[in-house]
Amino acid sequence: MPRTAAPLLTSPIPRVADSDRRRTSASVVLRSVLEHGPVARSTIARLTGLSPASVTDYCARFAELGLIRESAAPRRSKGVGRPHLPVDLDDSRFVVGGVHVAVPYTTVALLDLRGRVVARTEVKHVGTEPARVLGRAAEALAALLAGSPRGRALGVGFAAGGWVDRDSGTVVEHQLLGWREVQVRKVLGARTGLPVHVDGHARALVNAERLFGRARGSRSVLHLFAGNVVDSAFATHDEVHHGPRSQAGAIAHLPVPGGTEPCACGRVGCLQVELSERTLCRLAREAGVVNGVNPMHVVSAAAAGDPVAGRLLRERSRRVGRAVGLLLDVLNPERVVVTEIGAMHRADCLAALREEVGADRAGTVSPISFTDSVLAVAGGSVALDVLYRDPLAASPEAI
Repeated sequence: MPRTAAPLLTSPIPRVADSDRRRTSASVVLRSVLEHGPVARSTIARLTGLSPASVTDYCARFAELGLIRESAAPRRSKGVGRPHLPVDLDDSRFVVGGVHVAVPYTTVALLDLRGRVVARTEVKHVGTEPARVLGRAAEALAALLAGSPRGRALGVGFAAGGWVDRDSGTVVEHQLLGWREVQVRKVLGARTGLPVHVDGHARALVNAERLFGRARGSRSVLHLFAGNVVDSAFATHDEVHHGPRSQAGAIAHLPVPGGTEPCACGRVGCLQVELSERTLCRLAREAGVVNGVNPMHVVSAAAAGDPVAGRLLRERSRRVGRAVGLLLDVLNPERVVVTEIGAMHRADCLAALREEVGADRAGTVSPISFTDSVLAVAGGSVALDVLYRDPLAASPEAI
C-alpha cells in the first residue's frame, strides 16, 4: 500500500463521529438520571444499552461537574453483595436563567435542573426598543441571582414569539414588538457574562414538555402556542424541527375560514389576529366584560359567573381546536400540546377545543404542563435543552 494512504487512518471523520457518540451517550445517561433518579448505575446501563463501565465513567464526570450526586440511601440487590448507591440529579447547586419577551412585559426567571421555577419576576415594558428591553432583563436576572442561595448559573435561555433564529441567536422579526435582526445572544451575553441560548417560545416549550412535562417519552409532539403571538412547533424522535434559519412553525398568517379580523399584512382572517389575546380582550371590552388588556381578567370574569366571558373563551378555544385539527391532518403527531389560556384554566374550554379536534383524536390533546409558569419555563428550557443535549460542555465558569 502506498505511503500516501496512511493519513486516511487518522482523518478527522472518526474523531467527529466519536465526539458525537460521546455527546449522545452523555445525554442519554443524564436524561436517565432525570427521568428515573434516584437510580442505580446498573439500571442506567440496562435502560440505555451502554456498558456499565461507560455509565460509571459518565456518572463520575457528572459528579465532578456537580450535576449529579449519590443518593443517601443505598440499595441492596436481593439482600446480598455490595449495596448499590443510586445517583440522582444534584438540583441544589446550579440554576439556569430564563428570559421570555412577550408583547407587554418580559418574564425573567431562575430554573433548577428539573425545570422548576425557583424565582421569577416580570418587567413591564417602557417602550420596546431592543437594547432597553434586554438591558432591563439582564438587570432583573442579576438581581434574582444575587438573591438566590443557588446563585451560580450555567447559562441563560431566551425565548420569544415571532421569527427567532436559534443558530445565530437572533430575533429576525417580531412584528408586534417592532424588532428586526436583534442580536439577542450578543447583547445578553455582554450584559450577563454568561452563555446565552436563543430559540422561539413554541419550540422552547416543546423541549420543556419533552424533558419535564406530560409529553415525556412521546415519539412525536405538536405544540400550538396561542397568545398575542400564534405559532407552532413540531418534534419527532427527540428533535424539534427548525428548518432553514429556524422559520419552521410560522403559522400566523394561515387563513381561517370565516375569519373577519383585519390583519396588518393587509388580509382578513389570518390565524394570529383571529386567535390573538389582543382580539379576545378587545371583544371582552366591547361586551363590557373587562376594561383592560389582560386576558386573565376575562378568565376571572368567567370564573365569577359572567356568561359572556365564558362564551368568548369557549369560542376562542373552538377556533384553536380547528387550527389544531388542520395541523394534525398534516403532521399526524402522537401527542398535541396546546398553550391557550382557556384550555389551560377551564375544563369547558378544553372540552370545546377537543370537540373541534374530533372524538377520534381528542385524547391526544392536552394543555401545556406548566400552567402557572409557561413563560418562565419557556425561557429557562432553552438553556436546559442545551445542557441535557451536551452535559459535558456545562459552563466551566459556573463550577
